[in-house]
Amino acid sequence: MAGIEGFQVENYRALRNITLGRLWNSQHATPLTPMTAVIGKNGVGKSTLFDAFGFLADCLKFGVEEACDLKGRGGFARLRSQGVKDPIKFQIYFREERKSRPITYELAIDSDKDGRPFVSEERLRQRRHRQAHGRPFSFLYLRQGKGFVWKGSDALAPDDEDEKFSQKQIEESSETERVELSDIRRLGVATLGSLKPHPRIATFRRFIEGWHLSYFTPDAARGLPLAGPQKHLNLHGDNLGNVVQLMEREHQTKFKLILAKIAERIPGINKIDTEKTSDGRLLLRFNDRGFGDPFFAQQMSDGTLKVFAYLLLLNDPSPPPFLCIEEPENGLYHKLLEILAREFREHATGRKNNSQIFITTHQPYFIDALNPDEVWVLEKGLDGFSQIIRTSEIPLVREMVHEGLPLGGLWYSDYLDAR
Repeated sequence: MAGIEGFQVENYRALRNITLGRLWNSQHATPLTPMTAVIGKNGVGKSTLFDAFGFLADCLKFGVEEACDLKGRGGFARLRSQGVKDPIKFQIYFREERKSRPITYELAIDSDKDGRPFVSEERLRQRRHRQAHGRPFSFLYLRQGKGFVWKGSDALAPDDEDEKFSQKQIEESSETERVELSDIRRLGVATLGSLKPHPRIATFRRFIEGWHLSYFTPDAARGLPLAGPQKHLNLHGDNLGNVVQLMEREHQTKFKLILAKIAERIPGINKIDTEKTSDGRLLLRFNDRGFGDPFFAQQMSDGTLKVFAYLLLLNDPSPPPFLCIEEPENGLYHKLLEILAREFREHATGRKNNSQIFITTHQPYFIDALNPDEVWVLEKGLDGFSQIIRTSEIPLVREMVHEGLPLGGLWYSDYLDAR
C-alpha cells in the first residue's frame, strides 16, 4: 500500500515549520501510522494543516497560481506566513510499497516581482539499490523550471557531495535529460509524470492525483443530482445518490455488507436505494422497518447521512491511497464515535490496497479509541505559529495510557500539550 511516512510544511499560514513522522534526513523518527489523527483547540491550525494537503493536490492539478486562489485561500501573499519572505515549502516522504525504496518530494513556491507565485524549486530523491542509510540522490531537480531528470526506474544523479552537477557529468550519462518547462507555474511532476521514460515520477503523480479530501456536508448530500452512476464520492458528498446507484448495479455484495453495518450502527434502517424522478434527478431513499413508506435523504438526520457516507467511502471498491477527513464527529451521537474510529483504523490497516487515513478532530470520544502513536496534538506557540507533537512522545501521557487511562479523557483533562 502506498503511504506517506513523513510530511513537512514551512511558511504556510500558521504552519511556520511543522513536521509529522519521518523524513529522509530524520531517520530516527517514527513514521506516520496508517491512521493519523490531529487534535487541538479551535484556531490552532488543524484546518490549515488539512488544507495543506488539498493545496498540494490543487498545485498538481491546476498549477500553483490557481491553487493559491482556489477555495477562498486568498492568493499567495495571504498563504505565506506573516512576516516571512522565504518560499512556502513542502516535503513528502513517500513509499509505494512497504519494502520499496522511499521517495522524497520537495517543493518550494515563491513569488515574482509582481507578486505572482511560481515553482522556485522542485526535487525528487531516492536512495540507490541496497543502500539502507545515507543521503538519497536526485532523479528530478528543477530550479525555476530548468534542470535535469534522470530517466528509468533506477538512474540517479551523479555521486556528488553537493549535487552540483557539472555539464560534463550530465553529457556523459545517457540516462540524463535536460529539462526546461514552458510554464514555471506548473509542477514538473505534472508534466514529466505523464511521460513513459519517467515511471517513478508517474508513480508519485498518480499517488497525489488519487488523494481524496472529504469535506462532507449533509446539506450537500440532500441535493437532487442528475441520475447517473459514479464511482467515487466527491469532495462534499453531493453525489452520494450517484455512488449508491453504481453500488446497486455493480457491487451488490459489497453494498449489502455496507447496509448490514448501517443496520448495526443505526437501528431501524434496513434498506437504502435510489429512485429516479421524471425530470431525470435522483432521490436517495432510506427504508425504516417501522414505516411502510421510505424516507428520503432530505428527511434524514445529519448523523445518519454522515455514517452512511463514511461507510460508503471506506468500502469504495478502488479506495484512494490517501484519505483526509475533517472533523468527522460533527452531528454524530457520541457513542458512534469510537465505532467510527475503529472502522477507520480497520480500513487503514486492512487489505493491501486500502487507504492511509488522516483525520482532524477535537472530539475526546473519538480519540479514546486511538493509541498515542496515532495521535498528534497541535497548539499555538508563543510566537503565534503552530507547533505539533506526537502524544506518544509525552512521557506522562504514555505512562497514563499504559495504566489504562483513555487518551481522549487525558486530552479533556489538559494532559496533552505540544509545549
